[in-house]
Amino acid sequence: MIFKKDNLRLGLALGLLGPLLGLIIVYFIKFPSYSFSDFLSYFMKDNKMITSIGSLSLLANVLFFTLYVNTHRDETAKGIFIMTLIYGIGILVLKIV
Repeated sequence: MIFKKDNLRLGLALGLLGPLLGLIIVYFIKFPSYSFSDFLSYFMKDNKMITSIGSLSLLANVLFFTLYVNTHRDETAKGIFIMTLIYGIGILVLKIV
């Protein structure tokens, strides 16, 4: 199975998809009355939303990272961690700009 591999590229892919999945989950739970494009537009424009929802969407990566560290798949965990840092820096840049 793909999730049992210990691979940096797998970690980067999971780290890329995790926050997107987290963002979609937050959208369906907290903002179902908005269209997804309106939600994304509002998300990009409101500084408070960028911080709070951005952080919530990164929780998916925390779950993936914990799973892979606890199962001693360190290369995959390293990829997830790298993507989490990139997302975190992106959220900070969006907040500043």
